[in-house]
Amino acid sequence: MSLYREHGIVLRTYKLGEADRIVVFVTRGHGKVRAVAKGVRKTKSRFGSRLEPGSHVALQLYEGRELDIVTQAESVDHFRAIRDDLDRLAGAQVMLEATDQVSQEREPDARLYQLLLGALRTLAGSGSSLVVPAFLLKLLAADGVRPLVEVCASCGEDTPLVAFDLGAGGLLCRSCRSGIPVSPGAVDLLRDVLGGRLNAALAEPESEATREITHLATAAMEHHLERRLRTVDALDHA
Repeated sequence: MSLYREHGIVLRTYKLGEADRIVVFVTRGHGKVRAVAKGVRKTKSRFGSRLEPGSHVALQLYEGRELDIVTQAESVDHFRAIRDDLDRLAGAQVMLEATDQVSQEREPDARLYQLLLGALRTLAGSGSSLVVPAFLLKLLAADGVRPLVEVCASCGEDTPLVAFDLGAGGLLCRSCRSGIPVSPGAVDLLRDVLGGRLNAALAEPESEATREITHLATAAMEHHLERRLRTVDALDHA
């Protein structure tokens, strides 16, 4: 087995045996990695608390045939502001689940790692309700299914866009409309998020349009994944 160092974000964990855990990371250079953290469920574990979902850690691992082995973990970002706030914690769980579903094992994707890391840091420092839906929309774009929001995704006309349908490719005009109705305010926010004006979108106060974006982004991600995001229920009740 070869030893290597990495930076990763913990996506989820689950129990293994009496004292171990399997930890799933998205890493900077190795894609999604599953690794055994031995003894971390014991009270005297050296780094068990550093391997909670959402933690950003510097790692040392042994590469195994199926599962790697964590030999060292040092906290880089603990995201205390997220862990101490139920709304932010629920939002982080949605982002971690979506990343887990999109990422591929052993396929390096530094852009995906940086996208999640940047979103967690933004979430820790911002109270905007658009952080999570903006992340989901950008995750769709990173996965090759960016919704078209500049013109009608069906006919290509630059006319008022009144509906959103990821199956059709994005926003639709009145003649082509299908899917979910959208307001002009939501159209503007979608264009800000996907058009490089994220800071402007995050500065918007919560409104009916921001709530629309949350619904649209969740529906679009679930359509892409062909499954429900189970953590969305926790976000709805946070």
